[in-house]
Amino acid sequence: MRATRIHIDQPMALTAELALPPQAAEHVARVLRMNPGDTLTVFNGDGYDYAATVIAVGKRDVTLHIDGREEVANESPLRLTLAQGVARGEKMDLIVQKATELGVTRIVPLFTERSEVKLDPSRAEKRLLHWRAVAASACEQSGRVRVPEVVAAQPLQAWLDSLTDDGTQRLALLPEGTLRARDLRFSEAGGLLVVGPEGGLGDRDAAALQDAGFRGLRLGPRILRTETAGLAAVAALQALHGDF
Repeated sequence: MRATRIHIDQPMALTAELALPPQAAEHVARVLRMNPGDTLTVFNGDGYDYAATVIAVGKRDVTLHIDGREEVANESPLRLTLAQGVARGEKMDLIVQKATELGVTRIVPLFTERSEVKLDPSRAEKRLLHWRAVAASACEQSGRVRVPEVVAAQPLQAWLDSLTDDGTQRLALLPEGTLRARDLRFSEAGGLLVVGPEGGLGDRDAAALQDAGFRGLRLGPRILRTETAGLAAVAALQALHGDF
């Protein structure tokens, strides 16, 4: 039986009592129907799993006792940022969820030349919080104890302008790309992987990426949908250069 793991975005200390935040408390009490004496694992992204025991369950609150902690070393040695053109509907949720399971370190939603999704500031903030919750949930399921950073959606050029020359391998999935995943070499700085939205990356996008030092990566002879392309590339890079 798979152990119950809950992500809590707050500090934890051994032997301390911890009141769960409302959403986590509702999940433990009403969905999992846990009672005092039941055990579970909680984590906050600091690299540890914390063993905990339920000591009190109320109508709107749950209190745990932190019994111990264990360092978990299951992060990929390949530090990979997925810069994904914002996809429509549930596709973006799928991409964030599966990219987290596959071990990416950072997720950057991008607005590109052919982006069909438009977000005003209010909707953008709500989507960011939602995507972060999706990533945390994927960590609960996959056993990761470090939640990948999900940053606010931004235009491609603004993101490119923010990059520093830190030795990171710069890659973009392009049909005309000539690089193959097996031929790449990564330093400790890892890599940046750009994937276009449903319509792919436009000519202006490709020119901006080239000017910023990105090289075209080609996966194979078939054209993949946006929700497939980035995940397939991440899986291939993990198999060849990571921990698969």
